Amino acid sequence: MNPKKSTNSHARPLELWGGLECTVNRVRDDYFSQLDRNGHAGRACDIRRFAATGIRAIRYPVLWERTAPDGLASADWSWADERLNALRDEGVTPIAGLVHHGSGPRHTSLVDPLFAEQLAEYAGAVAARYPWIEHYTPVNEPCTTARFAGLYGVWYPHGRDDRTFIEALLVQCRATVLAMRAIRAVNPHAKLVQTDDLGKTYSTPELGHVAEFYNERRWLAWDLLCGMVGPEHKLWKYLMKTGIDAAQFLWFRENPCPPDIIGVNYYVTSERWLDHRPDRFPAHHRGVADGIPCADIEASRVLATPTPGIAPLLSEIWDRYGIPLAITEAHIDANREDQLRWLLEVWEAAQQSQQNGVDVRAVTVWSLLGSFDWNSLVTQNKGYYEPGPFDVRSPLPRPTALAKMMTELSSGAPLSHPVLRGQGWWRRPGRFLCHPPVATPAALTSISADGHRLVGTGAAPILILGATGTLGRAFARVCRKRNLAFRLLSRQDMDIADAASVERALAVHQPWAVINTCGYVRVDEAEHDVQRCLRENTAGPAILAAACARHGVHLTTFSSDLVFDGRQDRPYVESDPVAPLNVYGRSKAEAEVAVLDEHPDALVVRTSAFFGPWDQYNFVTQALKALERGEPFVAANDLTITATYVPDLVHACLDLAIDREAGIWHLSNGGELTWAELALKAAERAGVDASRLEARALSFPAARPAYCALTSERGILLPRLDQALDRYLELRNVDDPEIEELQQTAESRQPLASGHRQQEETPVEAVQVGKC
Repeated sequence: MNPKKSTNSHARPLELWGGLECTVNRVRDDYFSQLDRNGHAGRACDIRRFAATGIRAIRYPVLWERTAPDGLASADWSWADERLNALRDEGVTPIAGLVHHGSGPRHTSLVDPLFAEQLAEYAGAVAARYPWIEHYTPVNEPCTTARFAGLYGVWYPHGRDDRTFIEALLVQCRATVLAMRAIRAVNPHAKLVQTDDLGKTYSTPELGHVAEFYNERRWLAWDLLCGMVGPEHKLWKYLMKTGIDAAQFLWFRENPCPPDIIGVNYYVTSERWLDHRPDRFPAHHRGVADGIPCADIEASRVLATPTPGIAPLLSEIWDRYGIPLAITEAHIDANREDQLRWLLEVWEAAQQSQQNGVDVRAVTVWSLLGSFDWNSLVTQNKGYYEPGPFDVRSPLPRPTALAKMMTELSSGAPLSHPVLRGQGWWRRPGRFLCHPPVATPAALTSISADGHRLVGTGAAPILILGATGTLGRAFARVCRKRNLAFRLLSRQDMDIADAASVERALAVHQPWAVINTCGYVRVDEAEHDVQRCLRENTAGPAILAAACARHGVHLTTFSSDLVFDGRQDRPYVESDPVAPLNVYGRSKAEAEVAVLDEHPDALVVRTSAFFGPWDQYNFVTQALKALERGEPFVAANDLTITATYVPDLVHACLDLAIDREAGIWHLSNGGELTWAELALKAAERAGVDASRLEARALSFPAARPAYCALTSERGILLPRLDQALDRYLELRNVDDPEIEELQQTAESRQPLASGHRQQEETPVEAVQVGKC
């Protein structure tokens, strides 16, 4: 079935490409623009950031609905002119995308008979304006988009039947053929890079016929473009049952437009499992297929032995078409270390595939600026953000550890991050959403797993200091869940105020990072225990910082909102001057200076008012317990703070440590409220009677700032407080193993058969988008 067989796959070293999430999808009459959400619409300076990663090419939007929404006569080319020329100046090849998970301008749709001709007209204008562009993706993922828009009813025009699905597919494929014809009339050497999601469906025997159908359906867009659809096609009877004239399918035989490069988009959710026993699985994965009640779930969540990954799928598509391949989207929504591990697994699978004779040209890191609200298939504006190589929650996009890894991959340098030594969540025992897990089909276990990297536990650890404290134990818990090698040390293992003790511990454990959660925490007693407070909170962190700097070890240490005097009438940011009112605040303020003097690459986190599900002594837990018992609970109404949910804080700090961030950073769940208001808010969300809550001014031996709310000028990384309280309340009365399970699955909710891009992290509401 190979229409054009390519050879000499070994002659081309694997290239690194980049991609920019640019969807402008329509949901009824509302549009969701990723370029507006991620800020790139107004930030041309991103081009230099992208080029600095070493990418050779970039999937870049020249979108019809943004450039010429009202026709070519009123087209505005200024945005594309500036950015495409900047890419050319940087030596980065653009792969121009004209429609990306969209339905074009408002006047048309994916089932409009005029869509194809109108897109072709626009494509010809793009080629005429930029005749030097050689690579095009006129329509991204036509089969996947047709499913979302014509079969699942998610996007406009919200079809829910096979006919609308196939009509949308035919329109997009015809538009691709005509667009490339118009482009090649200007530039005969133009190349089609045709992308689509490449997954595979596995099943119990009872649903084998459904899985077989899905596995044939995934090829339809490429089959049409290659002129491979006719009466002999395995899905011909299905296609004819839609009532669509056979001539519409046979048109592609007379007008083939095979891709020059097949773009494979692959996600952890691309491989699915269908099970006829839906009651074994969470309710949000249950549905019906071919009239049979079933569960449709990621294969990684249920199969006892993980699938080998993308490498066998690349062989399948190569055997079917014999056309050069590129992995055009490689992304996972996960914690930072798993984003790195996913990219490494895909990269090594591509290299292994090359060695096996598959002509794989490139791996594309997706998405350079992250993406928004894909956990709802971009049908809602809830601010769910997945960072990529750059995190746009900062005033200007902040490079993450992925950006550093990209520079290493593009230059051929050794990969340096120690967290790559661990397995990703999709290969760890804790991944399962059913118990016991499903036995892996024999046909799948017989496939070689050579396309991925499964390594042992020889990684350098993170040292967590503060084995008896709430925060130290929380870091250990989360590191264990995230499969980050760590050692939790007590004061006996390392006394940070004793230089010899610090050196011994660093020599024994050889860490790549240290997280210091220990210190003197009794604010009022510090007024009469000054020397001990300063030793543990100031001298100790300075000694630790100096040692970490000497050994090239990243350090994260913690400060407090009590470094401020409370005279402001707005939340404090990192650059505001400190003026502590008590000894404890002074010890922390002096520690900040000392730590950064000794170790400028250290990260100092200011935070406040911890609460969480893992200890019984935090303020929120104590307030709810008292009120639930009908007892009075007294809380200050004259001190304004911001509260911090400990799991959110720990996850954010670990991501920042992996990114090797430095300097002072404020991390809290935002908002401004008194302690009494915090207790009341928690009670209201818990449905607890708060009539016994006594809000009044309180006096303390140590002076407190009346106002010490925190926000950040560097980036709002934690979810808002209401959302954090809801997750806290969901978990606080659950036994510990179930807490771990709920944490892992609470955000993994998405419509049945959605295909890909399910989520692994916590939603984020507040996003800052900066200009250059």
